[in-house]
Amino acid sequence: MLFSRNFLSLALAAGVLGLASCNKGGGDFAKTKSGIEYKIFKKDGKSYSAAGAADTSGYKSRVGKIMEVHVEYRTGKDSVLQSSRKQLMGFPTFVPLQPLTQKGTEQEAFSLLQAGDSGVFRLNIDTMFARMKQPVPPQVTKYGKTLMLYITAVKIVDEATARTEAQQIQGQVQQKMAGYAKQQLKKDDVILQDYIKKNNLNAQKDTSGFYYIVTQPGTGPKPKAGQTVAVTYKGTLLDGKEFDSSDKSGGKPIEFPIGMGQVIPGWDKALPLLNKGSKATLLIPSSLAYGQRGSGPIPADAPLRFDVQLVDVK
Repeated sequence: MLFSRNFLSLALAAGVLGLASCNKGGGDFAKTKSGIEYKIFKKDGKSYSAAGAADTSGYKSRVGKIMEVHVEYRTGKDSVLQSSRKQLMGFPTFVPLQPLTQKGTEQEAFSLLQAGDSGVFRLNIDTMFARMKQPVPPQVTKYGKTLMLYITAVKIVDEATARTEAQQIQGQVQQKMAGYAKQQLKKDDVILQDYIKKNNLNAQKDTSGFYYIVTQPGTGPKPKAGQTVAVTYKGTLLDGKEFDSSDKSGGKPIEFPIGMGQVIPGWDKALPLLNKGSKATLLIPSSLAYGQRGSGPIPADAPLRFDVQLVDVK
């Protein structure tokens, strides 16, 4: 949970607008020969109407272009896993349209859409990863065998236009995310201060916004940027629910270079304050953890608690 990994290890993010209502009244799902169940909706003014079977005859003419989309991944029970609209602050993500070599996967789902269309797709996880010749990630299988994909195809553009728009969007997204994080940090600080008070903790606050309590001082050196550290840990939400720990790996410490962005920012900032051998509790605001995206069992905008021991500094 500490390392930055995409939920499906794919290049896509996730989000959609208005498809939940479309799905309820759109009739039965159609089905491709590869097994994808789908509903396609055509935009009619401000609303969508069911289109029946997808028309794929013109897909070859779209290959090589870029589709700007909002995508949302859900479980078979309709729980949202990822949302590109939320992750990208309302801006679309960019999907290259490639020759259809992997039927039964997301690639085929995108091929069924034209500019302006929206679609709801049901994919079998085992089939999808088998066709991509990849093992099914264990963090995916716990959500069941069905993956729901909600897609809105905003428009289709050439690569040059996509590059220009992506550069413009990147700057706007970063600006909006920075503003959001700043406001969220204030909210998180109120939550963390309340948690500290209720649990009678003698916590110190770092200027970046996290709190730490050294529960057992160490006597070794403090790690410097680039050095490899070995850490055992337990991560919990503030309600006490554990989401990850080194005990799940047999108690073996995880190792990584400090200050290199391989773990959440809160760890990169907090661990250099500890001497080798120290045990500590870290209370980390969401902006220094998984932010508004969350990660698996970690909700969006969740401040976190980590009980850690800095086992070694190399």
